[in-house]
Amino acid sequence: MIASFTLANLVEALVLGVALAMDAMAVTLSNTLCEPDMPRSRKLAMPVAFALFQMGMPIAGYFGGTLVAPLIEAYAGIVSFLILAFVGGKMVWEAVRELHEPESCPSSRLTWPTIFMEAIATSIDAFVVGVSFAASGKDIVLYGGAIGVTTFACCLAVLVVGRKLGSHFGPRATIAGGIVLILIGLKALFG
Repeated sequence: MIASFTLANLVEALVLGVALAMDAMAVTLSNTLCEPDMPRSRKLAMPVAFALFQMGMPIAGYFGGTLVAPLIEAYAGIVSFLILAFVGGKMVWEAVRELHEPESCPSSRLTWPTIFMEAIATSIDAFVVGVSFAASGKDIVLYGGAIGVTTFACCLAVLVVGRKLGSHFGPRATIAGGIVLILIGLKALFG
């Protein structure tokens, strides 16, 4: 059963989109800081690729999850919580680890295949979230679209203000995104 569209659903979808975009934002920022003279076409390719994958992966997860949704429908809140808590916890863990062991820039230039692989890597979490959407009957068009749009907007914003954000927020933004996912999972569990 698909949930009806409400303002609360839209707000939740946008917040979830921002939370899932944190990985893509961090990668965009890292790429931009490591290669400040990157051609404009590659800079713009990052938000587009990340947005397309962040939108497509929950849809794929939703339809993949739809196959097993009847089996887990009775436990939708618990399943959504476990999935979102896992994804959010993983984001927090990786960001905290990066705070303690920052990575240096690679010696090679950013290539188109690298952008493609980064888009896949940063959207795997969104696939898992899409499975939870199937279990809880979320409107996949609303949520998938909101995740894609917010990812594009967030990554574009990082390109515009990248250096300032990098020195100020860094992995802390990913920690915030992970916490938001855990909170949305708690909402699914309790209500």
